[in-house]
Amino acid sequence: MPPTTTLDRYTPYALAALRIVAALIFMEHGTQKLFGFPAPPANGQPPILSLLGIGAIMELVGGLLILVGAFTRPVAFLLAGEMAVAYWMFHAPRSFYPVLNGGDAAILYCFVFLLLVFTGPGAWSVDGSRNRADRSF
Repeated sequence: MPPTTTLDRYTPYALAALRIVAALIFMEHGTQKLFGFPAPPANGQPPILSLLGIGAIMELVGGLLILVGAFTRPVAFLLAGEMAVAYWMFHAPRSFYPVLNGGDAAILYCFVFLLLVFTGPGAWSVDGSRNRADRSF
């Protein structure tokens, strides 16, 4: 048996670990903008109904849903779009190079969330437990 075959059985758990860690770090961006935690943003906290304020709500609430694996695919789709917009509106105009424009995290989040759109949440998720409950009837 090839070594990759034995690793395949851990795929749902590795995917869940990626989902959980990405969601926790993503939520931190929302708490920073909304509550000034763990430190206030350099430009101050945005008004709640501004573009940045709505983005912060999406980061916190969407991140929480991704964390627990609830409505993973549609939420991940929305968050991937948010990160694409954030990159092209706020980062790309500063420089062509992501390392210079500060947009490397936005790009990574965008593609991690796109991955979740196509793969689903992996193990340890509300979506997974809901699917198991549906199959038991």
